[in-house]
Amino acid sequence: MTLLCDLTAVELRRLIGTRQISPVELVRDCIRRIEAVNPVLNAVVATDFEAGLEAARAAEAQVMRGDKLGALHGLPVGVKDLNDTAGLRTTYGSPIFQDHVPARDEQMVAALRRAGAIILAKTNTPEFGTGGNTTNEVYGPTGNAFNPALSCAGSSGGSAVALAASMLPLCTGSDTGGSLRKPAAWSGVVGFRPTPGLVPSEKRRLGWSVLSVQGPMGRNVADTALLLGTMARGSSIDPMASPQAGGEDVALRRPQDLSSLRVAFSTDLGFAPVAPSIARVFTARMAALSGLFSGLREENPDMAGANRAYRVIRCVNFLSAFRSHYERDPQLLGANTRGNYEEGLTYTLSDLAEAHMEQTRIYRAFQDFFTRHDLLFLPCQALTPFPKTQLYPTEMEGMPLSGYFDTSGITFAISITGHPAICIPCGLDDYGMPFGLQVVGPRGADAFTLDCAMALERLFQDLPGFGRPVPDLDLLEEASRSMAHPCPLPVTQQRRAEADPGRHQPG
Repeated sequence: MTLLCDLTAVELRRLIGTRQISPVELVRDCIRRIEAVNPVLNAVVATDFEAGLEAARAAEAQVMRGDKLGALHGLPVGVKDLNDTAGLRTTYGSPIFQDHVPARDEQMVAALRRAGAIILAKTNTPEFGTGGNTTNEVYGPTGNAFNPALSCAGSSGGSAVALAASMLPLCTGSDTGGSLRKPAAWSGVVGFRPTPGLVPSEKRRLGWSVLSVQGPMGRNVADTALLLGTMARGSSIDPMASPQAGGEDVALRRPQDLSSLRVAFSTDLGFAPVAPSIARVFTARMAALSGLFSGLREENPDMAGANRAYRVIRCVNFLSAFRSHYERDPQLLGANTRGNYEEGLTYTLSDLAEAHMEQTRIYRAFQDFFTRHDLLFLPCQALTPFPKTQLYPTEMEGMPLSGYFDTSGITFAISITGHPAICIPCGLDDYGMPFGLQVVGPRGADAFTLDCAMALERLFQDLPGFGRPVPDLDLLEEASRSMAHPCPLPVTQQRRAEADPGRHQPG
């Protein structure tokens, strides 16, 4: 059954602003959808439905009074469980914080509320955002909306699945090695990794690093840009951000003329493991798009040393964030987090210096690459979804894998350049699961990258086999009803203020 929550965020905001629907109706429909499909998916974790309805009634009153309305007025939003939400349980996916209820919002969440968003729920994540599968000891695994037995990737998997099943019209995410893009690919939704600093954060311990960013997710590019317009803002607290920057220039987009673009494509960036089936799908997609651009040619950017540089620099995040927990008791940390921390202990200052030099060389080579090309197309996933009960796969269509990093090269190599990258739905893979196209734009050209993605999205709607796939909601509802031992529905959290136990930078 089609509910208001199935409509796009842009359309819902228009209907609210013109008094054609009430935010209360919308929130109630989102709650109905969550209750109907979340038991089998476990994408939405902590909720506060009572407070959400209270906020919706206040939003409705503002509309009826004719008050000036924010860009997200009356829209329910899911917030990844790495972000502090006042009065709403925030665990970071860690048993250490399983009872943590923050006393205040972090700045990004506060900005969403100021724009009129209704923070209705938290979405699942691996422990501290570490890993390529959305599972943790607090809430358990999140299932893929197209097959709940399979993984939805990570670490913004809860947000991606909540969007795919239309539980919420907008969700937040974060990305270090691909955590906005890979879950979007496996869920048939959009995930945008912005240029570092566009979305400021007071929680980043390593303020001058380009690796970790926060970003928006939606079911289409326009919705994603709408959310980005609020997340992007001026800030002096984040060294990467401009004090004067704002999100107005990225919120409302217009499709770019594709025929004017010089596009390069690469199956594996010259080094990243990619399953043969994914390579076949990607190659076929590129062949079908031939002739639609000013130029479309295969070319690998110079990524020599990217794997080593990323691994060393990434480990610094873990050494800065988890030392106190590890030194108290290493078993407080899950296998992925602990493994990254212990890997970091093996590196020297000389290793770090070499990694930063290699990153700088790759960055400069990438800038030269973009003097010849306007965009770079890549697969957004290295493989089709694996069982959600696996922490990570150990092989990929016969190719042995040493850890979850092996499936992330196609995304983490882009992270170390600091360029914006977006995943947009692009049909299905050979196994009938969603396939995502990764579109990388020039450094700092977030609005341009969104415009190009919007044009591609519209093109894909008319190309057989390219359109956005949609999960079978009736089957998900039936599966939720028939589960003998369903994942427990989120319990409404009582609003209470507790002392903030400390800031953590997600992995």
